[in-house]
Amino acid sequence: MSATLAFKPSMLRATSLVASIFQVLLMAAGVLLIVGLLGLYRGDSRTLEHLLALLPQETASVQVVPAAEPQLEEALPSAGEPLTPRMRAALEAVARRYRVSMDALEPIFTAAEASGRDLRLDPLLIVAVIAVESRFNPFSESVVGAQGLMQVIPRFHQDKLPKGADEMSFFDPVVNVQVGARVLQESIRRNGGLVPGLQQFAGAADDPDQRYAGKVLAEKARLESIAARQRARSA
Repeated sequence: MSATLAFKPSMLRATSLVASIFQVLLMAAGVLLIVGLLGLYRGDSRTLEHLLALLPQETASVQVVPAAEPQLEEALPSAGEPLTPRMRAALEAVARRYRVSMDALEPIFTAAEASGRDLRLDPLLIVAVIAVESRFNPFSESVVGAQGLMQVIPRFHQDKLPKGADEMSFFDPVVNVQVGARVLQESIRRNGGLVPGLQQFAGAADDPDQRYAGKVLAEKARLESIAARQRARSA
C-alpha cells in the first residue's frame, strides 16, 4: 500500500513533464509555421522550406505551393454587343470626315450606344455633341478647363466618375463619354427640353439664337441621313 502511494506522485510528475515538453514542441512548431507562412506571403517560399526542414520528417513532407500572382482587374469595359447598323454607318462617316481611324473610334461609338441605351438618349445625339465639342480629339481641353471628347469640366462632375478613377480619367475616351452623356441627360431633363438642355450643356443658355443647339442638331441630322442611305443600300 505504501509502495503504491509512493509510486503515483512520481508517475504524475513524469506525465506532467512529458506533457509540458510536448506542449513546448507544438508551440515551437506553430511559431515556425507562422514565420514560414509570412515569408511565403511576401513571395519567399524558401523561408518556409528551411523552417519545415527543422520539423519532424512527417511534418516536413508538406508541399510548398508558391503564392499565385495577384490578377489585376480588367480596366477596360467589355466589348458588349456589336454596333447597330445605324451606328456602324455613322462610324464610317465620321472616320472619313474627321480622318480618324475606325479602330480608334469604335470604343467611342460603343460607349455612346451603351450610354444612350442606359440614359434613354439617342446615341447619335451623343456622337453629334462629340463632333461639335472636340472633333473626336480625346485630349482636347478648352481655356476654361473643359476636357476630353464631350468637354466635361472636372470640378463640376467629379461625382460622376467611376469608382477608383482619378482626374486624368476625363481624358479617357470611354469614361468621358459615359460622364458627358450623364451631364447631357441631366441638362435636358432640368431645362425641360432638348434645345434648352443643349444650350445649358454648352454654357450658352442666354444665347437667343441657340446656335450651339443648331450645330449639334445639324450634325445629328447629317449622320442620320448617312445612316438612312446606308440602310437603303443594304436593303
